[in-house]
Amino acid sequence: MNDKHSEFSLFRILDAAFNRTTEGLRVVEDYARLAIDDGFLSAELKRLRHDLTEAGKGIDRSQRMHARDTLGDVGTEIELPSEYERTAVDEIGVQSSVGSSEEPVQGVAGTIKANFSRAQQGLRTIEEFSKLIDIDVAKKIEQIRYRCYSLEKAFNATLSGRRELVDASLYALINSQGEWESRVKAMVAAGVDLVQLRDKDRTDRELVSIGRKIAELTRNSNTAFIMNDRADLAIAAGADGVHLGQDDLTVGEARRIVGPSKLIGVSTHSLTQAREAVSEGADYIGVGPVFPSTTKHFEKHVGLTLVREVSAEIKLPMFAIGGITLGNLSKVIEAGACGVAVSGAMNGLGELERVVREFKRCLAD
Repeated sequence: MNDKHSEFSLFRILDAAFNRTTEGLRVVEDYARLAIDDGFLSAELKRLRHDLTEAGKGIDRSQRMHARDTLGDVGTEIELPSEYERTAVDEIGVQSSVGSSEEPVQGVAGTIKANFSRAQQGLRTIEEFSKLIDIDVAKKIEQIRYRCYSLEKAFNATLSGRRELVDASLYALINSQGEWESRVKAMVAAGVDLVQLRDKDRTDRELVSIGRKIAELTRNSNTAFIMNDRADLAIAAGADGVHLGQDDLTVGEARRIVGPSKLIGVSTHSLTQAREAVSEGADYIGVGPVFPSTTKHFEKHVGLTLVREVSAEIKLPMFAIGGITLGNLSKVIEAGACGVAVSGAMNGLGELERVVREFKRCLAD
């Protein structure tokens, strides 16, 4: 192989890899933008494509174009059955068997996975072969590849959260005071979607003991049990997940404790924090405090403005929180919230089932 032919082959490889990468990113971006209307993920994907274009300026595009030979590409004639295995379902990710020798990922989930993989493989090819031309370009591509991995994680977390919490609208926060066991039973019977144990006055042993009872009461129901703050106690109590504050473990740190299948929620008090929670791979976010609360003191209330901002940009499941009652619920819904987290509004055992059903009715309208 002479030098001219080697140079031609090199630019041909790079041209194909750039095309493959941008195509894969664009497919995922179109879904984020046009299917789930997620402004944050759309912007991050667009930024990644832009940065790839900028990094690619270090490699002569005209030479890439001259080396392009689509008709002569032997790869265009090579097909595998799995390339065409897609089932037109929504992002909830329904699975079905289609007889492939590989384990298929169907529907939208399969399309997203395939195109992120296409982009990441293309980036690796660009990175390796650009080292023969410009090492600075290779370094830039390497960082873009790492960002692509992180973005896939955030994207998958959004789809996973939408799947796991597709019908969730009412999140109850409880402590272990008074008739807490009876209240949990009533909440489960009335259809509360998530119950969080939040109690600062109990020891770890007490929280685990109470948590195990809540796990028992919610088992085989449509109510998920969430432990507040503590990933380790969530596992010990058999909870379905953990909710983290801004001063608690990061999502990544908590994920190493609770594993891949547990829910992780994050309290956010600004649009920046909400974006960070998405990027870190949270399954849902709490947004607030919206109004003054009788159960928890906050120095500042972000109000309905943040609810509007987050609901307009981010499609990860969101629960507005802070002083929400049946009296002000309509304002929260008008601001764009599809879910709310409540505490004080559910303290009375006698009216609890009626209150839960009224919340659920209003949120479903």
